[in-house]
Order: sequence, then C-alpha cells, then structure tokens
Amino acid sequence: MRIVATHRIESPHAEVLAWHERPGALVRLTPPGLATIDDPTAGGMRVGRVVGAHMGPAALPLRPAWVLRHAEATAADRFVDQQVSGPWRTWRHEHGIVADPADPSATLLVDRIEVELPGGLERSAPVHAALERRVRRLLAFRARQLRHDLALHTAFAAVPRRTVAITGASGLVGTQLAALLESGGHTVRRLVRSDRPGPGEIRWDPRAGELDPRDLEGVDVVVHLAGRSIATRWTAAAKREIRDSRVEGTALIARTLAGMADGPRTLVTASAIGVYGPQRPGELLTEEDTAGTGFLADLVRDWEAATAPASRAGLRVAQLRTGVVLSDGGGSLLPQLPLLLAGVGGRLAPPDAVTSWITLDDLVRAYATVALASSAEGPLNAVAPHPVTQAELVRALGRTLHRPAVVPVPAAGPALLLGAEAARELVRADQRVDPTRLQEAGARFEHPRIEEALHHVLWR
Repeated sequence: MRIVATHRIESPHAEVLAWHERPGALVRLTPPGLATIDDPTAGGMRVGRVVGAHMGPAALPLRPAWVLRHAEATAADRFVDQQVSGPWRTWRHEHGIVADPADPSATLLVDRIEVELPGGLERSAPVHAALERRVRRLLAFRARQLRHDLALHTAFAAVPRRTVAITGASGLVGTQLAALLESGGHTVRRLVRSDRPGPGEIRWDPRAGELDPRDLEGVDVVVHLAGRSIATRWTAAAKREIRDSRVEGTALIARTLAGMADGPRTLVTASAIGVYGPQRPGELLTEEDTAGTGFLADLVRDWEAATAPASRAGLRVAQLRTGVVLSDGGGSLLPQLPLLLAGVGGRLAPPDAVTSWITLDDLVRAYATVALASSAEGPLNAVAPHPVTQAELVRALGRTLHRPAVVPVPAAGPALLLGAEAARELVRADQRVDPTRLQEAGARFEHPRIEEALHHVLWR
C-alpha cells in the first residue's frame, strides 16, 4: 500500500532543513507512546545512519524493536528511511523537505510511504484503512510538533545559544526537553549517576553529595528534574525516598552553584501544585496562596526551600509547579487508557473535582522558555489556562477515543493500589490553579483546552 501526505510549515526552507539535521529532531517527531528512540542524542539525515526504536511506552514489558536505516538521499532536501527489521514485511518512507514554490517563507513536508504488511494482512481492506488512518494521524502530529517547536525557536532567535545541564534527562519530561533544546541549536549536558559518564555527560551522586563544580564550567543553565516517582504506594520508606531524592538533590545543586565564582547563573527546578494541598474546592490558586497540608505540601515546601543557597548567591532561580501531565507515554493518563479503550473507564474522582493539567509538550516548552528567558523567577504554576472537572475530563476522553466513559472507578481501587493517603492527594485532588505568572514570563500554550490537548497527545 502507498500513502502520500503533504503538510505546509510556515517557516523558511533553510530553517526546517537545519532543524532536521540537529540532535533531538527524531525524538520530537515521535509520540512518546509510539516508540522510544534508542539514541536520542543522534541527529542528521546522512546516508547509512541507523535509527533504533522500541515500539510502545517504556512501561510495557514487551516492546517490539524497529530498526530503520537512512538508505539514500535522493536530493539535498529528500531522504529515505527503509526498515532493516521490525513489524512490517517492508517499509520505505521518502521524506521531502522542499521550499514552497508559492511562498518562499514556507516549506512543504511531502511524505511518501510504501508499506507491505505481514502475512495475510496485506489483502485485508479494513487493516489497510486502519493503518492509513494511523499513519496520517502520525504525520499530522509530526507537522504540528514541528510548527510549534519552530515557533518557540523563532521567539528566542535573538538569544545566544546556551549550554544547559539537565538532571533527570532520561525521564518523560527530561527526554523531550533535551530534544527540544538540541533541535533549537542549544547544547545539552546530561547529569548521570554512572561512574563512567559518556561524551557530554556529567557525573553526580546526590545520595553521596557528589557533584564536581569543575564539570559545570561552561554551563549557562541547570534544569533539575530528577526525583523518585510519586506514582507509587506511599509506604514510610517510599516517602523518605521521594523526599530525599528531591530535597537532597536540589540542595546539592544549589550549594554547588552558589560556591562557583563563574558558573551557571540560572537554576530551573521541577516543583508541583501539590504545595497547595489536595483539597482546595472553590478557590483559584496562585503562587501567592499559602501552602496547604499533607505529604506533598510539606515536600514541595522543603523542595523549593532547598534552592535558597543559589538565590542568596544571586542566581536566577525558578520553580515550575507542575499539574497533571497529559501524555500517551507516561503520567496519570497512561494507566487509564486500556480501560477507556475497552469502554469500561470513567472518572477517578468526584465529578465536580477540578483537575489542573498540562500537555507534555506545553510543559517542556514552558521549561525551555523559563530556562532561556532573562527574568522569570520564583514559583510558576505550570498548568494549562483552562482546568476541567473530572466529569468534563472523562467526557473529553470519551469523545476523543470514541468510547463510552461512564463507569466511575471506585474510590477503593486507587486506595488499594496506592494507599489511602496517596490516592487522596494524587487521584482525588481538587485544585483550580492559575498559570498567569507563567504566561507573563512568555510561556505559550499550544494546547490550552482539554479536547485539543487530548487530540494532540493521543494523535487522534
């Protein structure tokens, strides 16, 4: 079967071509729930380059491998991927990145895909139709992602190229942020715990309090994302690990930066809207509001306070208080998808409980904006401007997936899985959070409303 699609990008041909040549481009073009790129730091379209991916989210135990080779370059602005091994009998994808003959300020992405399905599926019209729909949705996702990323890079075109060190760079957010920055021409150095760091990597050990300031020389910005996942059963031991991984790691980085005479001058750290406490019905929460009560509120208070040495030393310090992150590759949405696709999913909290959310891509662009901006500092609520109730969220999910979403999940389910405390703070939270300060800092929301957000992250 053959699929041909054309998408118009409102950016000059040279810019679009250069973007594809940089590290991170392939990661940004690949939905996290579709595949994980084996070498996210690799860039370029040279003939012979092999691209490895594992199909499906990293959380899945079995993920088929898919290996492609850049088999040929038919012209300066055209290249071809062919399958070496993977799920199809054959796969050939010709990418055209050509100047729009009708508008020199625009570029056309022309994709020509020839695929042969395995076994008897090659003769199945329904399978052909389903595959074509999925491929066209993927190509539309890629074009949309490219437009939005190029818009961000254009907005910061006057900013000198930065060197950004990132902790947690292999996580859901860190992988995308590193790719976004690298595809914009910035240099990323990843902080790793390995005793043998690779090229461009920096070794650190937050548990042992080890971070050599000499390794941060030449770095302009540090983005600190590392921390143990909170999406787990909150035993006493787990809570200690969650707290220590955030507070001790942040304190180590802040102390190190504060002691450097000529080191990075900007520190951007992760934080969470959990600081407001899980149950704040009827309030519009801003950064000026008092902290609430509960494990997360106490954690975030200490987490943000750990940056104080860097602030006192005159660094610009910003903390992004993140809400519920929507992605097909991780976060709270992923565990719900199997039930919703089976038609037996529904809301996790009372119907009027408010969820403050943000798409993964708007979040990583917010991090990039704050990291590259010259003035944004202090706590910033990283949530979309239009929070929704649980009832509105599940209705939007149902419409997006074309499935019923009317079966509420019993409260005992999350409590059994996570424990009563974690279920109350993570699953049954009621928080309407205001992102005005982040918007004033320059962050732009490409997915401000829930329906368009879900259409993007689920590439529907």
